[in-house]
Amino acid sequence: MATELESVFLNGTVGSGKTATGDALHRLLTADGIPNAVIDLDALRRSWPAPSTDRFNHELELRNLHAVAGNNREIGVNRFILSGVIECRAEVDRYRAALGGGTLTVIRLNAPIETVRERLRSRHEPDSPDLHWHLDRSVELNTILARARVDDQAVSSAERSPAEVAQAVRAVIGW
Repeated sequence: MATELESVFLNGTVGSGKTATGDALHRLLTADGIPNAVIDLDALRRSWPAPSTDRFNHELELRNLHAVAGNNREIGVNRFILSGVIECRAEVDRYRAALGGGTLTVIRLNAPIETVRERLRSRHEPDSPDLHWHLDRSVELNTILARARVDDQAVSSAERSPAEVAQAVRAVIGW
């Protein structure tokens, strides 16, 4: 009998800890012998140039997710950990379909904007165009996500290690 597919989408602004938390959750599940795959959605859409009608390569991301998830399901993965951004409730069903069905719980990782800014400054060169873009985008995206209310639950990622945040996420989703 096949185990039902269960997935979690770690949602949040840039610098909120999505990728680090996804990696930590992957390690927890792996240590417990639970088949899983962690997928950083940024990697699935990182292509240039993006179509003028799809600024962030969202459609490419979903097509690539469908392929990657299918390959992982074929080898027995039944839990997916996604790190990315969902700005609109209608997109949740599109991600669920790309994964192959099952449940998809959206968890918003929250951190104060100053914490986010510190994280971004630590990963980008000072005065680089990337740093300035990410600093601006973090505020914009934080506002968009607060208004969209896409998330099923929220978990604080402030003043916690990725392992601690992953434990909190795991408790919320019951894994």
